[in-house]
Amino acid sequence: MTIVITGASGQLGRLTAEAVLGHVEPFELVLVSRDPGALADFAARGVVVRAGDFSDPATLRDAFAGCERMLLISTDQIGRRVAGHQAAIDAAAEAGVRWIAYTSMVNPSDSNPVIVAAEHRATEEHLRASGVTWTFLRNGIYAETLLPAATAALISGRHPTNAGDGRVSYVSREDCAAVAAAVLTSGGHDGRSYDVTGPDAVGDQEVAALFTELGGRPVEAVPLDDDAYVAAMVEQAGMAEADARAYATFGIGARRFYLAPISTMVQELAGRPPLSVRDVIEAGLAAIV
Repeated sequence: MTIVITGASGQLGRLTAEAVLGHVEPFELVLVSRDPGALADFAARGVVVRAGDFSDPATLRDAFAGCERMLLISTDQIGRRVAGHQAAIDAAAEAGVRWIAYTSMVNPSDSNPVIVAAEHRATEEHLRASGVTWTFLRNGIYAETLLPAATAALISGRHPTNAGDGRVSYVSREDCAAVAAAVLTSGGHDGRSYDVTGPDAVGDQEVAALFTELGGRPVEAVPLDDDAYVAAMVEQAGMAEADARAYATFGIGARRFYLAPISTMVQELAGRPPLSVRDVIEAGLAAIV
């Protein structure tokens, strides 16, 4: 069995590769990246490293050649990534890949206002129609995305939010990688969709309280409407307005509870309890300090 991981030089890709190497020999793992040099440490351990760029489909068939199972990690090119995902799926099918796991999101429904939901839904639909056996890993929002907000909040004493009373079942990348590795190296997952979340759904009042406790400085959650939140992101965080409006859709999705489902998949598939938001923030702030 040969496993290929796309986007392998990214944070989730590297974590997953390490986890997979606990189950297979290095020569059974293929790591694909636009920058294969960033994976030199894995190549030195006997892992196969190949160049592959979703924006250049001609590179992908050779990158996936000889592989049976794939983890397709969604790219970070919001607004432009569906075509790349589709190209990767098509190239994998042509190269003989028989099964693809895709890192989607919790609740990629057509009513979900979060900007990335439509992209994940479109990728899932393309994979279903590809003829390749599939599994969807519908990951929650990464808890690590709270760390830049924590740094800013501890400086300003404010944690702006447009999420209202909404809640988010944040999950650590480490747990997502453990689940992905478990699915990649075992059977029984064909045609299954797994929500992969942390143990709790938390609101921004609780997040601000964690910033205060773990950061040692008072932080207040500041509820804002969507327009005020966008303005704050532009003025205080230096975001372009279009980016701020895209980011605000996560708060809209949270307050409508699209991001709140809690699952037991980390425990069931990885065989361990998931890390909490508190665990991730505490470790992240300790690393910053």
